[in-house]
Amino acid sequence: MAPPGPDIGMTFDFVAEVIEWRGPAPFYFAPLPAGASEAIAEVAGALTYGWGVIPATATIGRTRFTTALFPRDGGYLLPLKNAVRAAEGVGPGDHVPIELTVGVS
Repeated sequence: MAPPGPDIGMTFDFVAEVIEWRGPAPFYFAPLPAGASEAIAEVAGALTYGWGVIPATATIGRTRFTTALFPRDGGYLLPLKNAVRAAEGVGPGDHVPIELTVGVS
C-alpha cells in the first residue's frame, strides 16, 4: 500500500477471489483484503460521495476501469463490470490480481 498523498490517494495490490451475488441479476465482486479495507475506512469520510461508496480505479490484467467500492460487513467490495470480466476471462471462484487506487482526483 502506498501512503496517502495530499489528496488522500492510496494504491493497493492484492489477489482476490471473484464472488457472485445473486439477485434479480447476478453481480460479481472482488472483496478487498482486511488491511486495505481498514486503511480506506480510516479516510472514507473524505472520499465517499454518499451511502459510503468510495470512487476507485482498478486494473485487472490489461483492463483498467473506474467504479465505486461498496461497503459490506465492515469491508469493501470491488464491483467487476461485465466488460471487464469478459475482456479478462474472469468468473466466479477465479483468483485475480488487482491494482486498486482510491482518493486520487
